[in-house]
Amino acid sequence: MMDVSDRHPSTAGIARFFAYEHLSREDMRAISRQCHDLAESMIRALPDGPELTAGLRKLLEAKDCLVRAAL
Repeated sequence: MMDVSDRHPSTAGIARFFAYEHLSREDMRAISRQCHDLAESMIRALPDGPELTAGLRKLLEAKDCLVRAAL
C-alpha cells in the first residue's frame, strides 16, 4: 500500500481504493496492481489538487472496468 499520510485528504481518500492484495484471483490482482502502480506514480509526481483527484477517480473507474473484464 502506498504511503499518502502527508497528502491532501482527497488524494489519500481515493488512493486507498487502489489496494489489490485482497483480490483472490491472480489475474484480477495483476490488472489491479498495474493500476495501483500508475496511481502511485502519479501521486508521487504531481501536486495535490482537483486535477489529480479527477485523474485518480477516472483511473479508478478504468481499473474497476478492467478487473470486471477479467471475470
